[in-house]
Amino acid sequence: MHNKTLAELSAGLQAKTWSSVELTQHFLDRIKRLDPNYNSFITLTEDVALAQAKAADARLAQGDTNPLCGVPIAHKDIFCTQGVKTTCGSKMLDNFISPYDATVVANFQAAGAVMLGKTNMDEFAMGSSNETSFYGPVKNPWDIGCVPGGSSGGSAAAVAARLAPGATATDTGGSIRQPAALCGLTGLKPTYGRVSRWGMIAFASSLDQAGPMTRTAEDAALMLNTMASYDPKDSTNIDRAVPDYTAQLNDSLAGLTLGVPKEYFGEGLHPGTQAAVEAAIKQYEAMGATIKSISLPHSHLAVPAYYVIAPAECSANLSRFDGVRYGYRCENPADLADLYKRSRGEAFGEEVQRRILVGTYCLSAGYYDAYYRKAQKVRRLIKQDFVDAFSEVDLIIGPTSPSPAFAFGAKGADPIAMYLEDIYTIATNLAGLPGMSLPCGLVDNKPVGLQIIGNYFDEARMLNAAHQFQQVTDFHQQAPQDIA
Repeated sequence: MHNKTLAELSAGLQAKTWSSVELTQHFLDRIKRLDPNYNSFITLTEDVALAQAKAADARLAQGDTNPLCGVPIAHKDIFCTQGVKTTCGSKMLDNFISPYDATVVANFQAAGAVMLGKTNMDEFAMGSSNETSFYGPVKNPWDIGCVPGGSSGGSAAAVAARLAPGATATDTGGSIRQPAALCGLTGLKPTYGRVSRWGMIAFASSLDQAGPMTRTAEDAALMLNTMASYDPKDSTNIDRAVPDYTAQLNDSLAGLTLGVPKEYFGEGLHPGTQAAVEAAIKQYEAMGATIKSISLPHSHLAVPAYYVIAPAECSANLSRFDGVRYGYRCENPADLADLYKRSRGEAFGEEVQRRILVGTYCLSAGYYDAYYRKAQKVRRLIKQDFVDAFSEVDLIIGPTSPSPAFAFGAKGADPIAMYLEDIYTIATNLAGLPGMSLPCGLVDNKPVGLQIIGNYFDEARMLNAAHQFQQVTDFHQQAPQDIA
């Protein structure tokens, strides 16, 4: 059962081929047996999962046709889950039990989906390798000596290792797409505001967006149908009708124009990755799409602009974790200042502290205009590049990550080298555009991801292009060799 896609498992539930309880128990058993190899879960919610599965079977018996009813999934541990520990991968929240569900979690519960557990992640979603988690690094199922990508590395590893058919994830600068690329999955970041952020612990509020991590574009469409909704509790959520993202999956690509940014094929791109992406582009051309070279002239400024804006927002968002209201508190503080300093110093990891310090500096008097305001102006230029490009093309395609999965510790001593892992993904977050990654090849038996960027609220067209590619290729069907 674990080798079947989410759509196939859903069809089996509707046909009564298996029950949700049987399906859920199968995945729970796999997690308990295999996850010690990968460390992809922080919390396994076995009792909750079996209770939800039993309730789903009752709904199915009464004729419930929701495609996700009874299907087990995992949630990234950045989403609040009522009565279940929600840590954000940090010592700061190691003892935090959420009193409510995030809107994304509530949407899946309303659909009848089953929660297997909470997946590991870079601390407060800050990282590109899943090495910064308080609970230890997640290992890539394709090569356990390599990183799975981050910050949603736990969700990626769980789906790649067939421990869950799908998982929720979040993307602030590439944290869905980059781990999807490194683990051979389909990961989608929707348009900013398409999915509610309420109950999703904030890193950088103007950049964070939730999305699905699955094996296929069809599965991603099914999950996005449930994740996307209007939520008045989230002021950044947009009141716009949610289409059926599966409706256009089988449309022809004839007449589709795909833009290929020349800036994405320069220095720093691994030759094997470039070859795989170029082969995928040729495949699209063979399928009837028109390929057009385009320019995104300010793309080289995306990383420096991001690493001013994101830390600035993180320094504000994480100021609430002070040892007073909830979360970690140091022992025997001498006074209030000591409580603040020691609680934050002891509970935040090195990368989180680095970004808080950078962000606070950028927002301080005398530096706000020089750094933060200037970064926001650059952000507007980057957005305009995409606006101009989409006046000529329907979608933009290129590499997701500059190289396949790298070894643990390979970039730990050089934060800048780590930050450059997101060089092709960050711009879409700055512009608020939707983007996705899908597998397009292997280099040294490690997956390579193809990135598709769409215009605002054009997720259906992205999913159509991805699904059609997956109808004529088998990269999405390939699995790590050691998967039982």
